[in-house]
Amino acid sequence: MFMLFLLNSNNLDKKYVWHPYTQMKLWNRSNNIVIESGNGFSFVDSQNKRYLDGISNMWCNVWGHDRPEIIDVMKKQLDTLPHSSLFGLTNHPSVKLAKRLTTMAKGMSRVFYTDNGSTAIEAALKIVTQYWKNKGMSQKKTFICLKNGYHGDTIGCMSVGYVDGYFSPYKSILLKTLRVDSPTIRHEKFGPQNYDSYIVKIENILKNLSTKISAFVMESGAQIAGGINIYPKNFQMEISTLCKKYNVLLVLDEIATGFGRLGNMIEYDAQNSKPDIVCYAKALTGGYFPLAVTLTTKDIFREFLGDYWAKKQLFHGHTFTGHPVGCVAALANLDLYEKLNLIRRIRDNSVILTRLLKKFSELEICYDIRSKGLLCGIELRKDGIPIKNIDKIPIGHFIAKESLKNGVYLRTLGNIVAIIPPLAMEKHDLGRIVDTEYEIIQKLDQKIRRYK
Repeated sequence: MFMLFLLNSNNLDKKYVWHPYTQMKLWNRSNNIVIESGNGFSFVDSQNKRYLDGISNMWCNVWGHDRPEIIDVMKKQLDTLPHSSLFGLTNHPSVKLAKRLTTMAKGMSRVFYTDNGSTAIEAALKIVTQYWKNKGMSQKKTFICLKNGYHGDTIGCMSVGYVDGYFSPYKSILLKTLRVDSPTIRHEKFGPQNYDSYIVKIENILKNLSTKISAFVMESGAQIAGGINIYPKNFQMEISTLCKKYNVLLVLDEIATGFGRLGNMIEYDAQNSKPDIVCYAKALTGGYFPLAVTLTTKDIFREFLGDYWAKKQLFHGHTFTGHPVGCVAALANLDLYEKLNLIRRIRDNSVILTRLLKKFSELEICYDIRSKGLLCGIELRKDGIPIKNIDKIPIGHFIAKESLKNGVYLRTLGNIVAIIPPLAMEKHDLGRIVDTEYEIIQKLDQKIRRYK
């Protein structure tokens, strides 16, 4: 992953902050931009320049930065109860939101609160492990997952979502997992695609190791950070069926793909799959507060009930679990989804995005264009080889800087240009983002052609 240089002020001392996914030697030499406010779907810097958000503020923003329906309920909650622990207590917003989520998410019965996507996945992994232990089957402790999957940056998350380009320095401390290949939908120029061979290999592994495998962990609908890989129709459903057949739990990560990103509120439902555990974060609060949830079925939850000294209870928790401010933000966010029929708008804009992307296929370096809902990945290659640098500058840095010059905030995934706009963005802003990236990639294409 690549961190854009988004900060600058003449009077601001930058040396105290260690930025994520950033080579700080480059950062400290850069004339960075300081973001001072958010207005609509744009950031505004200290020089009053606007940057249209092309990545949903790290894939979480839904309504822009100034939606009063969400901000007002957060302010009211801060005046009433800024925080209340769930250790031995409860609060109304957390109860209300849990009920709302289990009503929406078919088959789910209980909600465990955390504060970000990584911790939601870590909770899921612990629940899986203890579930089998509580059932007297502690030998089932191996996780199976998809190559190029990404689930977060903590140790368990890196183990089940290992991307070598991100996590190779930490390989020695990761859990051993089974990783299998997965297919992706490609541009129509690649012709018909078949995923049967992938399913056959996965079934052979599950059949032979079912007594040892605890759970299959995968992103729901598509892999994002691992390269914008969108599953073919029925692939996820087949995985779900195999998990039930071989007594393996299915853990689905909808942290980035749920709540409309792919055009569906609950993605696993649209994929005709039946998870035992599912995780949400990012768009859950519209991007206004750090909150995440791990949902489980009634059957999973039941195995954690028993005598206190039997130690079947889940030994996991966070200081800010079920934060009331985050919960009211999520409730207001979900109200807006229904009131403004956001899923319908996303689907309409998805059609527009698909149409806008067609011109990229004319450029030689646009090897593949993958999109679904409001998720798009444009893969850049030259003669079939991924483009890593241009004029000795990493391709991601080049595109990011050029985008900022044109007033668009964007980040790439290596040689894959990811366009992941706020879910409620209007079509004219969506068009501006796509047009800006087309101009940049067109110039890049011409520059690379001259190198022949």
